[in-house]
Amino acid sequence: MKIKAGIIGGAGYTGGETLRLLLLHPDVEVVFVQSKSQAGKPVVAIHKDCLGLTDLKFTDKLSTAVDVLFICAGHGEAKKFLEQNNISAKIKIIDLSQDFRHKKSNTFEKRKFVYGLPELNKDAIKKANNIANPGCFATCIQLALLPLAANHEIKSEVHVSAITGSTGAGQTLSETSHFSWRQNNVSPYKIFEHQHLKEITESLIQLHPDTIPFVKFVPYRGAFARGILATTYLKSDLSQKKAVEMFQSFYKSSPFVHVAPFEADVKQVVNTNNCFLSVNKIGTELAIVSAIDNLLKGASGQAVQNMNLMFGLDETTGLKLKPVAF
Repeated sequence: MKIKAGIIGGAGYTGGETLRLLLLHPDVEVVFVQSKSQAGKPVVAIHKDCLGLTDLKFTDKLSTAVDVLFICAGHGEAKKFLEQNNISAKIKIIDLSQDFRHKKSNTFEKRKFVYGLPELNKDAIKKANNIANPGCFATCIQLALLPLAANHEIKSEVHVSAITGSTGAGQTLSETSHFSWRQNNVSPYKIFEHQHLKEITESLIQLHPDTIPFVKFVPYRGAFARGILATTYLKSDLSQKKAVEMFQSFYKSSPFVHVAPFEADVKQVVNTNNCFLSVNKIGTELAIVSAIDNLLKGASGQAVQNMNLMFGLDETTGLKLKPVAF
């Protein structure tokens, strides 16, 4: 029997990416795709690349004949959706917003949401009925730091500089998402105050509760559509060889995280669920470059990876994707 899936907020970027993955997933049937703004229209009227893959139409109704519900609505909207709809406890929920990611906000009535970073919480995800999917920057930066936290090797301030594509801002137009502003431009924003910092800190404390790491994060808007490249660096006594071995050992059972023998870049991972890490010891500093696709490993791909774990499937099912390369 195939897993029956529904998508809430299916017209946006993460809704569309989730739909594409599920339509091609060998063990999933997409039952419905909800969108208040596009209700009644064929899905291919919005997601034109799905022509030939589906005859579904967007609906403004909620079907309860599903096994799993992907909530791809905006931040703050997932909680509103659950307040307005009585979802059976038998239906698993994977929420892609930030509404339930933090320890102080990870419950809704009788539902408790597990933080869905498989490289950190795989065993808990396998047993979970509700998942709070991590943020894109948070995923990219955490994957650069988890091995160090697990081995108590974060002994100084952590500095992060990371750039993201325009899809990271969502589909709603804003001054900084217009082509004429974004093209041939790079700009920092939310310096030291980005909302994903809280996720990152909570995960690091989970692995190393005796230390509260101070992470200084400078995010940038890039003049490209998708992908994240983060450079994370800190003072370290580790040698290059020991650091690489530590990362390889930590991720030996993580099929989507790879320690690269070259410098990671965005095009190596765009259109995949992979994270590439390059680990470099330069003087007294350890520098880790991490690259992911913000819409896949940073959102929809990770959501499907979590679904696979929740339903006892191989976590790579439906996620063996081809990178763009050029």
